[in-house]
Amino acid sequence: MAVSFIQKRFAHSALQKFAYNLSGFNKYGLWRDDVLHEDEDVREALKRVPQHIIDERNYRMLRAIQLSIQKTYLPKEQWTKLEDDKLYLTPHLNDVIKEKQEREEWNKNY
Repeated sequence: MAVSFIQKRFAHSALQKFAYNLSGFNKYGLWRDDVLHEDEDVREALKRVPQHIIDERNYRMLRAIQLSIQKTYLPKEQWTKLEDDKLYLTPHLNDVIKEKQEREEWNKNY
């Protein structure tokens, strides 16, 4: 049983790393939350994030745009690793979506 759990855990981890590397944005030094489609909810979540995090995000995005224009990638040792990738925007985005749903529910009932 323990062997099966370890094998499943390793396979899941290996598959997750493979999919992460296959996505390609890590080759530009971007994080998962950097590549979210910027809709109304994401813009509201970005307003709730501290300014230094926004500055870091903007730097990563400008660097990625520059690399894309040059048709190059970062050196492999500078690629973002799955273990280093932080979901800095997701908690705020989840809060925004939850508040939006609560507001819609409130308006529906009252």
